[in-house]
Amino acid sequence: MSLVEIIQEALTPVVESAGFFLEEVHIASPSNRRVVTCIVDGEISLNLDQVTLVSKEISAILDEAPFMGQTPFTLEVTSPGVDRPLTLPRHWRKNLSRLVRIVLLSGQVVTGRIAASNESTVTLLIEEKVSREEIVNYADIKKALVEIEFNRKGDDL
Repeated sequence: MSLVEIIQEALTPVVESAGFFLEEVHIASPSNRRVVTCIVDGEISLNLDQVTLVSKEISAILDEAPFMGQTPFTLEVTSPGVDRPLTLPRHWRKNLSRLVRIVLLSGQVVTGRIAASNESTVTLLIEEKVSREEIVNYADIKKALVEIEFNRKGDDL
């Protein structure tokens, strides 16, 4: 088992008990020090207080973990960026009403607003000359990203 997998296994219960999800763990070794980056997410976007709370929990585990060895490390805990691909049903739920760009396995590109989602499909509102809904199976998606919108309708300023 790799160090990343060992860290994920050790941290997942702690992160989940705090009410969040451990999305990814990355380890970089730019010099004689490791940089351990933990990407943590929730059903809604995390605020700074939540990130701080989960950072303390993660740090306590890693500081005492024998699998970290004697190599010093820096811990970075962050939430996923807007450029994170939508890969799990909860990613789609979290981004309800957001504009997304989907590349299907067929190569077709579909852009629409997330109207609904479940465990196997997403319903998009396609806003063309005539608005229509399209249901897309997750299994047919090669890549999906949230489109950045400035001054999105419905956002509080």
